[in-house]
Amino acid sequence: MKYQHLFFDLDHTLWDFETNADATLRQLFDLHELGRYGTFTVEEFIQVYSDINHGLWRLYQNNKITQQQLRVTRFPRTFLKLGLREEDSPADISEQFTDILPKKSAVFPYTYEVLDYLRDKGYELHLITNGFKDVQYIKLNASRLTDYFQEIVTSECCGHLKPDCRIFEHALERSGAAASQSLMIGDNLECDVLGAYNAGIDQVYFNPEKRRHFNTITYEISCLSELKEIL
Repeated sequence: MKYQHLFFDLDHTLWDFETNADATLRQLFDLHELGRYGTFTVEEFIQVYSDINHGLWRLYQNNKITQQQLRVTRFPRTFLKLGLREEDSPADISEQFTDILPKKSAVFPYTYEVLDYLRDKGYELHLITNGFKDVQYIKLNASRLTDYFQEIVTSECCGHLKPDCRIFEHALERSGAAASQSLMIGDNLECDVLGAYNAGIDQVYFNPEKRRHFNTITYEISCLSELKEIL
């Protein structure tokens, strides 16, 4: 086998973040009776939150804000954007979101089938994630993914965020892998693909929406089942 060690991203690659976040936000919309304001729908609430959250995550990944700032800022900003006052944001909604979301278990199609296939073929499977350690382990357990992976490397434990080469180097060291024996599978062109490339690791860009780009990538797939054609 050309590769021995396979490094997966978690959110948006195996664990279906958008589906799970959508279900969580709908639950919170009902729990806090946000429809009583009558000025926005649940779909608008979800869209505005998603846009703000993605923007804050980009700042976090570029070390412009802290984990705590991300967590306490996203909902007040959402309510302000929806035309409410900052104090209208329920005091406990951020903690509730962080508690409910990781317990959701939706994964992308073929996740279990492909992981079983790869494990049975003798590949060593690992995770590299920018997510927070406590949250990511809850996700893994809730979605029955934990036992597939030998090493689970989080940016919080490593001290470096993808695409920083140091988190990839840390993962290689922990797994006893050489870069030439390794393959990174992820959905983010900057964090997963460019980060792995700069660390000397071949990459699989998971692009289910078939977004156009002009990057040179080792492999590109739109469905996890296509990994069987590569590995």
